[in-house]
Formats: sequence, C-alpha cells, structure tokens
Amino acid sequence: MSWNPTQNPENSPLETLIIPRARDLGGFEVRRALPSLKRQLVGPFIFFDQVGPAEFITDGGIDVRPHPHIGLGTVTYLYQGEFEHRDSLGTHKMIYPGEVNWMVAGRGVTHSERTSEETRAKRHSLFGVQTWIALPEMYEDMAPDFEHHKQGALPHIQDNGVSARLILGSAYGETSPVTMLSETFYLDMQLEPGAAFPLPDDHEDRGVFVIQGSVEIAGDTFEEGRMMVFRPGDRLSVKAGPFGARLMLLGGATLNEDRYIWWNFVSSSKEKIENATREWKAADWANGAFHLPPGDDQEFIPISDELERTSPRRAR
Repeated sequence: MSWNPTQNPENSPLETLIIPRARDLGGFEVRRALPSLKRQLVGPFIFFDQVGPAEFITDGGIDVRPHPHIGLGTVTYLYQGEFEHRDSLGTHKMIYPGEVNWMVAGRGVTHSERTSEETRAKRHSLFGVQTWIALPEMYEDMAPDFEHHKQGALPHIQDNGVSARLILGSAYGETSPVTMLSETFYLDMQLEPGAAFPLPDDHEDRGVFVIQGSVEIAGDTFEEGRMMVFRPGDRLSVKAGPFGARLMLLGGATLNEDRYIWWNFVSSSKEKIENATREWKAADWANGAFHLPPGDDQEFIPISDELERTSPRRAR
C-alpha cells in the first residue's frame, strides 16, 4: 500500500512525511523539503532543495548573484551539470557531478553560483541537491571556510544491488573526508529494482528523500519527491520499487540549542540575524562584515521589502 499523509498509525516507524513545495525559478524547478511546516530540521540539516532536473538551450543557465550567509554550512551535490562557485574568501571553483563543495559561513561569508560561459555555449542540463547544515553554537562565530572534494575522495559502498557514495559524516563503517563540526551523515544511494539496505541505526535523526523511483519501508510505498523522517532507534529496511530508486539519506544528532532562520541566515540568536541584516543592507563591502566575491562584485541580491516585513522564525 502507499502511505497516506493524513494518517500516522501508532506502530508506524515514520515520524513525519514531507511533501516538498515546488517553485519555478524561471526555467527550472526547485523542490524544497526543508524547512517545512511539519519539520524544520533533520539532525543538523535545516534546508534541503532538489534543483531540477532542467534542460537549458544555448545561453541559458543559472545566475545566483552574490548573497550572504551566517551560522551554517552549505553543501552542493550534483547529478548532472555544473556550477561555478565564487566566494568572499577568494575561492573560485567549478563543481561537477559526484563532487562536494562545502562552505562554512561561520560569522559571515558571501558567495555566488552561476553556469559558466563555456557551458552556456551549448545545450546542457542541471540536476542536484543543495542543503544547509546548522552549525553548533560554539562554531557559529568561526572564520568562514571552504572545502572541495573530488568524487574519487568520497567513500563508495557497494553490495547486492546497492551503490552509495558517502558525501558527509559517517555511516556503514565509512567516514567522509569533508570536515564536519557535528555528528552527521549524508549519502547518495542508488538501488537496483528490488534491492534493499538497512537504515543506519547509530544516528538520532534519520531521513530519506526519494530523488527517483520508489521505495518500500515497513509495508508502505513512497514515490519520488517525498522525504520521510523516522523514529529514533528503530531498525528499518528500505527496499527499491520495480524500477529501482535513487535516494538521499540524511541526518545526525539533533541540536541542543534553539535555532532561528531568516532569509539566508541561521543562528541561535535573533540578535545575530538582525545584526547581519543591518550589515548586508549597509553594503559597506570595504569595511563592513560582508565582502563581495572577487571576480563577481558588480551586483548582489538585496533584501526585498516583502522579506523585511517578516521576522526570524524558530526552527524545531
């Protein structure tokens, strides 16, 4: 049977089912699973966007202008296509499928993501996931940092129709080389039809997002575009449907402190978010808290009037 989101039997291992909000960003679709009304965080993950799949003709592409972050780490992971990343640390890096860009905002960083001129010159596609991880309070004010890891550096797990790449953290006896500041796991997993695997049972919070195909868990079927969050400690098996599946597994330890989220800012303190907002609006790139990325400093994303009428919300 398929899961009915209006029901949650007491014996079900599923704590929350999230149906992402779809948004058209002009030529490509984004499905946002986190934050949601039902769940704002899964472990330290506070933001989860599926980007695409999208096809672009000549001259088409993505232009995410320079914008700020505080109190979080961003993760870009692609299945198809590429991004050109620039940040205020001076980083200029391309990212391709299976690789990892891990940018720690700490007390403040600015970055942009664009489709390169070389890629724009031909027909191309884009498909991937972008996530934010809330930093532990003790690391919120650290200096910003950036890491890039090639596909070959990430642990690969393969067994009985299951192929997984460990992007972040630790799972199934493997550990990713990406520097983590809290207990985390994040995997790209592909399943052949009917293949099954156990969810990690050594992490407090565990979620599964179905990118393609379908899976069966405890007798319920979940189609693509669904995020399931499970009760802690339950031993569960995930089985692919008749056409196989591609999944993102995510989770880790829950945060001990409250978190607030507003626009591109995450913090344990509303005051820090308000201060970052004032700094961005001041646009003092020479002496202020934020600087524009070298090589991409001719424009930036301003704070809209509509956004200014909102307040930081507490994430649970």
